[in-house]
Amino acid sequence: MNKLDIKQLVRKNIMGLQAYSSARDEFTGVGQDMIFLDANENPYQNGVNRYPDPNQTSLKTIVAKQKQLSEKNILMGNGSDEVLDLIFRAFCEPGIDSIITLPPTYGMYTVLANINNIEEQRINLNSDFQPEVETILTQANHTAKLLFICSPNNPSGNLIEVERIEKLLQSFNGMIVIDEAYIDFADKKSWIDSLDKYPNLIVTQTLSKAYGLAGIRLGICYASEEIIAVLSKIKPPYNVNSLTQEKAIERIVKKDQIQREITLIQQEREKLQEALSTINFVEKIFQSEANFLLVRVDDANKRYDQLMKQGIVVRNRSTQPLCESTLRFTIGTPDENNKLIEVIKQL
Repeated sequence: MNKLDIKQLVRKNIMGLQAYSSARDEFTGVGQDMIFLDANENPYQNGVNRYPDPNQTSLKTIVAKQKQLSEKNILMGNGSDEVLDLIFRAFCEPGIDSIITLPPTYGMYTVLANINNIEEQRINLNSDFQPEVETILTQANHTAKLLFICSPNNPSGNLIEVERIEKLLQSFNGMIVIDEAYIDFADKKSWIDSLDKYPNLIVTQTLSKAYGLAGIRLGICYASEEIIAVLSKIKPPYNVNSLTQEKAIERIVKKDQIQREITLIQQEREKLQEALSTINFVEKIFQSEANFLLVRVDDANKRYDQLMKQGIVVRNRSTQPLCESTLRFTIGTPDENNKLIEVIKQL
């Protein structure tokens, strides 16, 4: 796609929407020593009696510096799921438009499509868990507004090849959403470096995985200023609470500690892969660039139950396309991984 007119893709009612203006949006001065009587808050201080910053200014400033982007290229949400839902609501007309997903992939795309009454076109990945580009471009109908690509992919763990994504970005007549929830565990750079090159590119990331903040629910969207402006109009005014913003700031500045944890997870991933390769009921271990391994075994239901009885919970992915008789193992701590290896060897 050489030239993109956002106005032609965004829902007409969204383009004309006047965003809600909160009290904290309207007051833009310095907050210290001010008496706030504008937002009908409880005036007695307890740490959370005031509404949070609706624009997450302090947090965005740090993220923008780390990612070498403008703050206008960033939108934050209550987990990546809210970010994805905003994208649906901005671009897809209920009952008319459609999306394309590439199974096996993150199941929330399907859930959000159903919630928003959007048709889903499913085009399975090939046996190497790579998209069939020509098939996608041929089968995509004129109602297809969004194409979702998870890279590294969940549940397979592999990166989607750069050349395939580039061809889709150049040829697909809609928005392409690259879900990079696991990108920090991969050795390749993020697609956010290509935002200027591809106007139809949206990248989503999360603090739930590598940053270890799944409990605070913070997802991040990176896109052109024009796209972020549209999404900002429809997001709830206080969608990221104060405690989430504070905890995120406290964590993301600890870059060295986060990188040490990522490196250890990568090392443990290799250790677990090597150990699993010696197990007689393991039939295949799929190459992973994420913090998990997808493993094909002789009988996934049986092995899942056996592990459960030993106090180890894994994910049975056997119902997903191309994932027959597979288990997904999240990489735990060294002690947890050692316990898993010990139990599997006993089995």
